[in-house]
Amino acid sequence: MTRGIVWIHSAPSALCPHIEWALGGVLGVPQNLSWTPQPLERGSYRTELSYQHHPGTAAAIASAFKKWGRMRFEVTEEPSAGHDGQRYSYTPTLGVFRAGIGVHGDLLIGEDLLRAALQSSEPGLERRVQALLGGAWDDELEAFRHAGDDASVRWLHHVG
Repeated sequence: MTRGIVWIHSAPSALCPHIEWALGGVLGVPQNLSWTPQPLERGSYRTELSYQHHPGTAAAIASAFKKWGRMRFEVTEEPSAGHDGQRYSYTPTLGVFRAGIGVHGDLLIGEDLLRAALQSSEPGLERRVQALLGGAWDDELEAFRHAGDDASVRWLHHVG
């Protein structure tokens, strides 16, 4: 088992029941989330959920969410025995960013990706490394993250 967190930073009200349904399908338990208005986007809502489930759950959740396209979210999964952790970020303008997470919480960037960034004949190594780290997603999501600083996290234990 592993733990993770789902942050829905912004979703139109019409998507909220679909998000709950998708989470319930992945986690095997119906979801009734507590939604709060997202002050940065009129008619949009936000919520957070902590889960405990099998490795690979973050990928399943991100796959279920990305098809709707009109929401901003992040899903993380802690490393567990034999499995790296995962981080998925999504924005309508950028699409999906995925990175592995090591046991100390650091993003894992593969050797081949780093070599390619170093060997590129184009200038801008810093820009290429920022892309590998998901910098554009962090830049776009940062304001949405702070807009929910006063929100509570709902914890699910022993799911599935």
